[in-house]
Order: sequence, then structure tokens, then C-alpha cells
Amino acid sequence: MPDSAPGCVPLSAETFEQLFGPRGVRGGCWCAFFRLAGPDFKAAGREGRKGHVRTEAQDGKPLRFLGIVDGEPLGWVAVPPRKDNPRLARSRVMASDEPGAVWSITCFYIHRRGRRRGLATALLRAGMDYAVEEGAEAVEGYPVSDGTHSAADLYHGTTGMFADAGFEVVEKRGPARALVRRRIPVAR
Repeated sequence: MPDSAPGCVPLSAETFEQLFGPRGVRGGCWCAFFRLAGPDFKAAGREGRKGHVRTEAQDGKPLRFLGIVDGEPLGWVAVPPRKDNPRLARSRVMASDEPGAVWSITCFYIHRRGRRRGLATALLRAGMDYAVEEGAEAVEGYPVSDGTHSAADLYHGTTGMFADAGFEVVEKRGPARALVRRRIPVAR
């Protein structure tokens, strides 16, 4: 059982593949679901999505962090600029009219060996810090309500986790989802 504190490192194509395995987690998503429009996501197939994310990683696109426990990649958080996620604008749950440089925390993946170790919280904080460093004026998330959920439902994080990191609920979106936001103070 891992006993060291989780750490976070920027994504590389090699470590991303180590974490997600040969199949790409969740039906071959490769964490491309929000980064590709619906028809493009479907047409790409598993290998096309994998290639898309690998190319973005190699090109230095801000995809973001892997969570490392005892030297092993066991978690992931996606933290790109909102504009890099075409599906968000069409989603009833994730649509937002917040102006400016908005970044989005779209998904988490925590391998079963990395759960209940504070890894998602560490990844959320690393993602926030990174977005601030890159000039974000606000960071949004789309979590599920706290309570009992299957691991498959937690890929957006929980409202409690986001609240603990300083996010405020902008609007409840259905019985189990919310739009949360943390505005970044302008340095004077």
C-alpha cells in the first residue's frame, strides 16, 4: 500500500499511456471527450483519440497533471483553457458565459490503487496553481454533489472537494451536478 504523499507532474505522452493503459480508460476516451467535438470524437475511435492526446502532449498543449504515488502514475486531472474544450459550450451542465481567460477542470481519473489518498485534492490544487501561473482569470469545475456515487461518476470531482479549494457554487445543474468557479484576484 503506498504511503508517501502524492505528487503532481506535468503530462508526458509516455506517462499518460502508463496511467491509462492500452485501452485508454472509460471506453477508450483517452481524456479527449471534451477536447473533440462530438462527431470528431466518434469518428476518431480509440486509436485516433489516443493519437490526438499524444500529439497534444508532444506539442506542449496544456492538458495537465499526473498524480504520482510512490513513483507510480495513479491519477490525472485535465486543466486546459475553456476554449480548448469545444463540448463545454454545448453542454447543459457545463455551459458558462463567464468572460475572459477561463480555464476548466473537466475530469479526473484516479486508479483504484490511488484512491482515498488525497490524490484528487492534490491534483485539483496543482491544476489551480498552474492555471493561475498561465494567466487564468477564473477556473471552473463541473462536479457531482457530495454523497454516494460510483467511482465512474466521480470523474468530475465532488462539490465538497472544490469548495475546500476555494470554489463557489455558481449554479446547481440538476439534482447531482453544479457549475463551480473560483475567480483569480488580479495582482496590483
